[in-house]
Amino acid sequence: MTIKTATTDGVTTIEIVRPEKKNALTVAMYQAMTEAVTVAVADSAVRALLITGQPGVFTSGNDLEDFLQRPPGDESSPVFGFMQALCACDKPVVAAVNGAAIGIGTTLLLHCDLVYVSEAARFSMPFVALGVVPEFASSFILPQLLGHVRAAEKLLLGEPFGGAEAVALGIANGVLPPEEVLAHARRAAERFNHLPLGAVRDAKRLMRAGTKAAVASALQAESAVFVQRLRSPEAREALQAFLQKRKPDFRNL
Repeated sequence: MTIKTATTDGVTTIEIVRPEKKNALTVAMYQAMTEAVTVAVADSAVRALLITGQPGVFTSGNDLEDFLQRPPGDESSPVFGFMQALCACDKPVVAAVNGAAIGIGTTLLLHCDLVYVSEAARFSMPFVALGVVPEFASSFILPQLLGHVRAAEKLLLGEPFGGAEAVALGIANGVLPPEEVLAHARRAAERFNHLPLGAVRDAKRLMRAGTKAAVASALQAESAVFVQRLRSPEAREALQAFLQKRKPDFRNL
C-alpha cells in the first residue's frame, strides 16, 4: 500500500507510504489521494484532514519512471485531479512535513491551511531544471506570497531551502524536532473537533475567495504548458539525464 488513509477522532490522515522510493508519487497514488480527499470532504464525521509522509521524507515528487510511462495528457490526468480536489477541499487541511519535500511535495503545501515542518525538512521546486514549468498554481501563489525576486529564486533557479526559511517565507507555521512534528500537527487538526464546522468552512471559503479565480486560472494555464513542455526536447533531455544520473546538456536544443 502506497497511500494509507485512516479516520480517527475526527481527522482523516492521508499518509504517503513508499519510503523505499523516497515516497515518489505514481499515477495510482494521485488517484488514491484524490479519492481520500473526496471521501473526507463528504464524511460528516471528519472535521479536518492531515497529510503526512514517513520519517525522513515527505515526498520526493513524481516518480519519474512512472511519469514518463504515463505522462499527463490533459487536465483529466490523475495528478491534475488531485490538485483540483485539494484546492476544492473546504475542510481544514494540515500538513506534517519530515525530511525532503520536492516539487509537488512543496507546492501542495501552498493549499494547506496549517503546515508544520521538522528541523530536517528540505524543500525544492526544480521544475525548470527538468525542462517543465511550475505547477499547482505556484507560479501565481509564490510571487504573491514572496515577491517576484524571491519567487524567481525558488521557481526559476530551484534554490532549495529548509524549515526555518519555509516559516520565514510564510509557507509553514512552525519548525519542530523531527520526532514531534506529526504529533503536533495531529493536535492542531484535532482542535477543529471543538470548533463549529460550518463556521470553519465559511471562514476558509472567505479567506480564499479573493484568489480563488486567479488560482483556478493559474492551474489551468500551468497544466496546459506543463503538458506541452513534457513533449519538448529540453524536458526529454532533462528527464533522461536524471534517470541516467548525469548532467543534462541543453546547449544544442
